[in-house]
Amino acid sequence: MKSVITCEINGEPRDALADGRDTLLELLRDRLGLTGTKEGCGNGNCGACTVLMNGEPVCACLVLAGEAHGAKITTIEGIARGNTLHPVQSALIAHGGTQCGFCTPGIVLSAVALLDRNPHPSPHEIRHAIAGNLCRCTGYDKIVEAIAAVAHGTNIDVKPAP
Repeated sequence: MKSVITCEINGEPRDALADGRDTLLELLRDRLGLTGTKEGCGNGNCGACTVLMNGEPVCACLVLAGEAHGAKITTIEGIARGNTLHPVQSALIAHGGTQCGFCTPGIVLSAVALLDRNPHPSPHEIRHAIAGNLCRCTGYDKIVEAIAAVAHGTNIDVKPAP
């Protein structure tokens, strides 16, 4: 049986129909068209589907859509402000912390959650915060450097592509 799920997504109230077996990932991608959240493993091991639920990172593939009723959800689409990237996004670009980009939305959201609760994390704390986000391309050092640059207020200047 389908029910209406009402929640706030990226700062806007949203309603969507969901079956009792639907995941938050399916609700976001299939019902609401927010395809920035990626499905990787489907069992919570890769972190590609990480979103923020009430400010905490969760694997959207493990959360039932019904559990999101009344929650505040932030997806990668809600991180930038207009044409201005979030500092974590800019830093990842500037430090070469992205390659294929499949894991990037989940890493960005895990980093944003970390910096919201701990504005000056150590490299160890950064690695711990993104431990649930698998990246097969970059090797993590550049990702950690990028998040550390944001934490330490390093000026990140990303030029638009020519």
